[in-house]
Amino acid sequence: MIKADYSDKEHVVDILAKSFDGNKSVNYIVKQDGKRKQRLRSLMAYSFDVCHAFGDVFLSEDKKGCALVLLPDKKETTLKSLWWDVKLITSCIGLFNIKKAMDREAKIKKLQPKDKMYYLWFIGVGPEDQNKGTGTDLLQQVIKKGELLNRPVCLETSTMKNIPWYEKFGFKIYNELDLGYRLYFLKRE
Repeated sequence: MIKADYSDKEHVVDILAKSFDGNKSVNYIVKQDGKRKQRLRSLMAYSFDVCHAFGDVFLSEDKKGCALVLLPDKKETTLKSLWWDVKLITSCIGLFNIKKAMDREAKIKKLQPKDKMYYLWFIGVGPEDQNKGTGTDLLQQVIKKGELLNRPVCLETSTMKNIPWYEKFGFKIYNELDLGYRLYFLKRE
């Protein structure tokens, strides 16, 4: 696993935009219009910036997969983070969807653990490179990093087929949320 830096940002955004193109949870936030793919890239760029500043961004050794991890207790409100939020609203969510996005985030935060965690915000491998072990290797390394930090690894998924994969690595569903689609909350102690 390689720690990504800003020179890797476009590559990470490419991987995640391809990996999450049809994801229900992501598309709930991204404004659905003719610029949807560009808006999806804006969400992934925002997520990269936040995790790079307040967590970790990793690439797999073969650079075909990536993981964005946030340390929520380390996240600060700064001028830069406020600027990222404004850019997210204008380039991804849209002004008319702000309330919907904020309501969703409030519901998610209410159900997340209050203790310190290693929050796996995104993990993805480009569709053409999936099912070759890249995601498995990356997830195992993220788990090891969480263990080193003595933090549980937490995540959410709306993709049912991914749940058995996460469970194989010791994750357990601890909650779920109905947002018009099911969002499952998983945790690995």
